[in-house]
Amino acid sequence: MAKLIRITTIPLSLEKLLEGQLTFMSNNYEVTAVSAEKKRLEKYGQENKVDTFHVGMTREITPLLDTKALLKLYSFLRKEKPLIVHTHTPKAGIIGMLAAKMAGVPIRLHTVAGMPLMETTGAKRRILNNVEKLTYACATKVYPNSEGLYKIILDEKFTSENKLKVLGKGSSNGIDTNYFNPGQYSEEERAEFKKRLKIPENDTVFIFVGRLVADKGINELVQAFEELEKIHGNISLLLVGPFEQELDPISETSLRLINSCPKIFTVGYQEDVRPYLMVSDVLTFPSYREGFPNVVMQAGAMGLPAIVTNINGCNEIIEEGKNGTVIPVKDRSALQGAMRKMVENKSWRTQLQKNARKKITDNFEREIFWQLLLEEYKLQEKYLGEKKFS
Repeated sequence: MAKLIRITTIPLSLEKLLEGQLTFMSNNYEVTAVSAEKKRLEKYGQENKVDTFHVGMTREITPLLDTKALLKLYSFLRKEKPLIVHTHTPKAGIIGMLAAKMAGVPIRLHTVAGMPLMETTGAKRRILNNVEKLTYACATKVYPNSEGLYKIILDEKFTSENKLKVLGKGSSNGIDTNYFNPGQYSEEERAEFKKRLKIPENDTVFIFVGRLVADKGINELVQAFEELEKIHGNISLLLVGPFEQELDPISETSLRLINSCPKIFTVGYQEDVRPYLMVSDVLTFPSYREGFPNVVMQAGAMGLPAIVTNINGCNEIIEEGKNGTVIPVKDRSALQGAMRKMVENKSWRTQLQKNARKKITDNFEREIFWQLLLEEYKLQEKYLGEKKFS
């Protein structure tokens, strides 16, 4: 079997963003997962029955460590001689694509699932722009995981149109709608879990799932909730995810509100988010930038309507007035207004709920996406063969 190398900066991306995908591909390729955090990576490999190779990568700009990682990966690829290297996440993208190009790997693929550079300015933005261009220059094909990202890449002139392709209707991995299925839980289980979290039984529960950082709109969300809670006492906010104060801190005001408000519940990072979605009524996802957010698909598959910002990915999953509502970015007032409407207009919210799951099952089924990606690999192999004999 031909060798396929999949690279992410940290194993969390393999576990969550690409869940199940590498195991599926191992039926057709000899798959190796490359990432940082050696012990966690090895655990992932054992659980998913794929080989692993550890490369110490960071999510920050660290020239010396990055050079060391590049050389280590280059040496590995020279030895392994894979047919395909496929990278995800910005740091793994530049190191992986550059190493693969240097090592003469014939098929070099990079998936774009978000652009942190969109929220930066000045010298750092110029550096990140150049890194993005170099990544795409080294790749033979680039896959934005949403139509919005496709457009941004062209607008920013990072690469040419003939190098870009969106697979299916977007996403990097689709959604397992059998796993994310509200039918798995009874009303009794829902009530019991809500009680365990100490959320009042009759509260309307807004949920956020993701990193609790500024770029995800947490400042706007917490402050909008606090203002709304003064008007409607029977609401709760459930925050599922880790703080990253060292990378992208939320404000001290937001931190104080989270710690002091009895109706804001934080549970940290959770391996399985389904029970938390099960006890919730509305997803609130006021992010500043995304690729194609898994959580919006997960919540939809669990039957939750969503309040999302008007950014790529989000506005491709949520259709205004059908399975949720779309608000402007960084607009606390609009966010509060949308949350208030969800509380006060229950018939509207119920109608959105009815449409939420169908939108996901019709468009983003996981195994269909896996098959699309496998077909794309075979297509790239075909192009390679045609080049050799032309």
